[in-house]
Amino acid sequence: MTEPLIISVRTGASPAAAFEALTDPQAVTTWFAEKADIDLPRRYDFWGPSIPEGDAPHQKVVDCTDRSIHLSWLLDGVWTTTEISVGVENDETRITVTQSHFDFNDIITGASIRGVLQSFWALSLANLVDYLDGRPLTPRGDFTGAELSATVEIDAAPAAVYDSLISSEKVSQWFGYPVEIEPHVDGRFAMGGLDADPHPAHLVELVPDERVGIDWGPGGISTWELAGSDGRTRLTLVSSGFDQNNPPYPAWLGMLSGLAELRRFHEIGDWAPITAAS
Repeated sequence: MTEPLIISVRTGASPAAAFEALTDPQAVTTWFAEKADIDLPRRYDFWGPSIPEGDAPHQKVVDCTDRSIHLSWLLDGVWTTTEISVGVENDETRITVTQSHFDFNDIITGASIRGVLQSFWALSLANLVDYLDGRPLTPRGDFTGAELSATVEIDAAPAAVYDSLISSEKVSQWFGYPVEIEPHVDGRFAMGGLDADPHPAHLVELVPDERVGIDWGPGGISTWELAGSDGRTRLTLVSSGFDQNNPPYPAWLGMLSGLAELRRFHEIGDWAPITAAS
């Protein structure tokens, strides 16, 4: 039995506004899923290409209150449990997802679509926070294909964005996890630090203010392409070189959720990570 996955984010919106964004079908189809049919307490259905096994709705409402939704969600033949709740802690509105049947090994082995749950919810909640803040959303994943590419606009110059992609300190800040980088071609890119990562990725391309390429081994190559004008950056993230029959969806959604935080890192003057301690 695995421990439940818990992800909590903070928002400046009121609890009422946050819960409305969770339960209004039009809002849900903006920040979360292509299709939604919501009529609580009877239905909370969501489906579409950006939802794991999203060919049709696979959810059942177990319970709901004026601040929480408790679902059963069928994934890879197993009825998982998902609870989404809104509360207040330290005078901040917190939105928390508690998800069962997540096994970290499924990220590595690809044995179950449930391996995407951590990064799927991280990206979904990042988009929910940006929706509540009136900010542009980050592109969602697409589980129906193997073309992994996304483009965003960042209100910062390419030099600043480039630096935040190769600086160990800055990447660790916006990514929310310690990362140690040797900023030169063939340099190591180590999650958790060089001493903690026995199989680090490697930088394979560095063009100042224009391009960063990272080779993850079997997971493929991530390329960050930057183009800018008038102090803004058009940043395109592409993943390639992986097994087309087994796209690295967990890692891809993790990079997209990091991309959402990278934008906030550059655009919000008093920036702080949206992720709250669970």
